[in-house]
Amino acid sequence: MSTVPLTKFGAELLKQELHQLKTRERHAVISAIAEARSHGDLSENAEYDAAKERQSFVEGRIADLEGKLSSAQIIDPATLDAEGRIVFASTVDLDDLETGEKVTYQIVGEDEADLKEKKVSITSPIARALIGKYAGDIIAVQAPAGVREYEVIDVRYI
Repeated sequence: MSTVPLTKFGAELLKQELHQLKTRERHAVISAIAEARSHGDLSENAEYDAAKERQSFVEGRIADLEGKLSSAQIIDPATLDAEGRIVFASTVDLDDLETGEKVTYQIVGEDEADLKEKKVSITSPIARALIGKYAGDIIAVQAPAGVREYEVIDVRYI
């Protein structure tokens, strides 16, 4: 099994979700199944079917999270020393050469990616273009609207 890169923060979020599923959701589903069973005939019991479906989802998500965490390579950006090179978990300040707009992204694992929080997946086109570059480099990214060029302004490990 290959390793899954996660930032320290991302691993904590997955651990919190796993804890929530195991301690609260699992018990709530068991209670809902017991309640639905008490209504009698299970063949036409929509509440029972819904509770069993929810149980299947919760157990599947627990297994998924446990698998990801067991194969995770957890990286703390604060401990990185990549000598200014863009690597996984780096926070990068960019200047869009076409619009002059300044943007900041952190390169994270797939489970952590959230564009609203300026976190891009390591597998995204922009992250793949950034990896290995330094401040001052110009990168070209294939976007849906065409090629976009950015200048790397700063690389931080925070």
